[in-house]
Amino acid sequence: MTPAAGARPGEPRSVRTDRLELRAVCTGDLGALFRINSDPRAWEHFPEGRHRDEGTTRAWIERAVSRWESDGLSYWTARLAADGTVVGVGGVQLQAATGFWNLYYRLDPAHRGRGYATELARAAATAARRHTPDVPLVAWIHPHNAGSRSVALRLGLVDRGLRRDPTLGALMHLYTDRPVPPGPSGPPPAGS
Repeated sequence: MTPAAGARPGEPRSVRTDRLELRAVCTGDLGALFRINSDPRAWEHFPEGRHRDEGTTRAWIERAVSRWESDGLSYWTARLAADGTVVGVGGVQLQAATGFWNLYYRLDPAHRGRGYATELARAAATAARRHTPDVPLVAWIHPHNAGSRSVALRLGLVDRGLRRDPTLGALMHLYTDRPVPPGPSGPPPAGS
């Protein structure tokens, strides 16, 4: 992973991996990101999160852009380096409720199963660790999302069991790069 020319240390707004070009999300990505975020297949594990109109995607992009300004990291639009095709979006953002870096990605269903999620997630994890090595990296994953659970394990994250996601309020597997206190996510539920 190499930051693009002009990127400041700790603020990799453009990153090149083996097969992907990752650029900080921007309003120019609206059409491609709405196409992905409105596709029900991209939300099979969290259907209520699907974007139903471009205004929702535009607001989501604007929030992601503001996180680059406030936190120094946020989400990238992922393009194939070979031809510029947008295949997904992802990165990390500081989770307000915990102060941890939260790993996120969403791929165009037509481009799943090719390792792009792992490549994107690995770049995001590397950026977070370089930016603030003392801040834990976490991934909240639905119990039935085997693909994302496999990505987390490939990154070396450890499944800490079911916890209540402080943003969604749902019981999800919490994967982390180091032990974290129960904190705002609460202790593991009884019987887990």
